[in-house]
Amino acid sequence: MKKLTALFLSLTMAVGLTACGGASGETFTVGFDAEYPPYGYMADDGSYTGFDLELAQEVCERNGWTLVKQPIDWNTKDMELNSGSIDCIWNGFTVTGREDQYTWSVPYVDNSIVFITMNASDIQAKADLAGKIVVTQAGSSALTALTDDSEDNAANLELAASFAELQQVADYNTAFLNLESGVVDAIAVDIGVAQYQLTSREGTFRMLEEKLSTEQYAIGFKLGNEELRDTVQNTLFEMYKDGTFMEIAEKYSDYNLSDMVCIGDYIN
Repeated sequence: MKKLTALFLSLTMAVGLTACGGASGETFTVGFDAEYPPYGYMADDGSYTGFDLELAQEVCERNGWTLVKQPIDWNTKDMELNSGSIDCIWNGFTVTGREDQYTWSVPYVDNSIVFITMNASDIQAKADLAGKIVVTQAGSSALTALTDDSEDNAANLELAASFAELQQVADYNTAFLNLESGVVDAIAVDIGVAQYQLTSREGTFRMLEEKLSTEQYAIGFKLGNEELRDTVQNTLFEMYKDGTFMEIAEKYSDYNLSDMVCIGDYIN
């Protein structure tokens, strides 16, 4: 009887944790794009790694959780989150334009959207993209920046209207392959991903100085899940205060991540 009572109490506590908005049981499932370096990607040994995943791993270790790294199709991220398949979307996830759709952590990285061309391309400025084929990732913040019809985005809409074509692909690896093969003329992409490609393929690609837009990255939780958000966010604050956050960022200094960190601006 005691064993049955203990089992019942254990199950009740586990259900209660989930119902209150905590990580599912003792696991914390992070939804991420597996082809989005340096934030989340597959390493040479087949494991998933990246800046965001390393941060998530440290958060889990400090809370006694087991990290579950769940690659997702970026176009189905909302379905994954709302169904409970993942506990959050954490992978260079842009707040801008989505402010009311999720319960957000504070921003932790400042980001910009830039254009990448082949190094030998004659495209030197945004104006040179007129009549060119530009590609970006479906569901990305770059696509939003080029298609959002709000009044303050008129200049970007005008720019997009000048393109011969604005294409969408499932992931940025495909976009860079298409650029290199000559299928497209330029890519609209987050600067972190751009820096990764520029560094790993030195001399192949070039970034335009003019930016498309600027934005911030944060962690997106299911709307209303403030309890889990607060736990993760407070752990990130602790990591920043003791230097662990920046130690992880410095591993990706080739991609300027150390200079992009902004979470310290939100700590009292």
